[in-house]
Amino acid sequence: MQDWYVHLSPPVWAFIATIFTWSITLLGASVVFFFKTVNKTVLDAMLGFAAGVMVAASFFSLLSPSIDMAVSLDMVPWIVSAAGFLCGGLLLFFGDKLINHLDERFYEDQSRHASRKRCVMLFSSITLHNIPEGMAVGVAFGSLAYHLEGATFSAACMLALGIGLQNFPEGSAVSIALRRENISRRRSFFLGQLSGVVEPISGIIGALLALYVRALLPFLLAFAAGAMIYVVVQELIPESQTNQKKNIMALFTLIGFTVMMILDVALG
Repeated sequence: MQDWYVHLSPPVWAFIATIFTWSITLLGASVVFFFKTVNKTVLDAMLGFAAGVMVAASFFSLLSPSIDMAVSLDMVPWIVSAAGFLCGGLLLFFGDKLINHLDERFYEDQSRHASRKRCVMLFSSITLHNIPEGMAVGVAFGSLAYHLEGATFSAACMLALGIGLQNFPEGSAVSIALRRENISRRRSFFLGQLSGVVEPISGIIGALLALYVRALLPFLLAFAAGAMIYVVVQELIPESQTNQKKNIMALFTLIGFTVMMILDVALG
């Protein structure tokens, strides 16, 4: 009875893990009920730590298993992994460009709504980034079925933890920004947590793809790694470094990477 969790399928674990990451978004969005602002240093430290965890997870839990599985499937590992990695980053790059273009057209000649525009762009970009993050968790749990070196249950859980940690500032950022536009607390909270709802959906899809389309798994693992590195480099680290104590924030990034590495190596 005590080992019931061992028998759960990867899609179920992916769903549980992404429900956790979404719940952290919900928790972050709920601060709108209690605070007008949130201590920036705390949020930046969380972003820095999450960045370190996600960088380590991108290699140890995603990219390295991608290369190993490509070899086992008689593929050319550097081609498959490089293609997947670049495609993951390019998806978010062009997604950001598309969202910015659509927002600019929607708000054309409406300069008085500049702050509202920023809120829409913030919500759109965070929602877009949550899709590959959820898929990364799903693929990490789906890859457990193949017993790859580096693809461990603890590594998949730590990946979900890292994504969950950076979801807290994201949820609070959306809800607080909306509240500043005189939107009600309840609506600001609802929209803030809504940005994370895509994670459980994409998590299940990622796990199912990893399970039933085995030949795609090396590409999917690298794809998830590329998407996560893009988020870290484009959002998490730059945002954490806006803090006056940027050297301390850099230490939190190192600590996050070290924690993830130790857990993966020691428990893997």
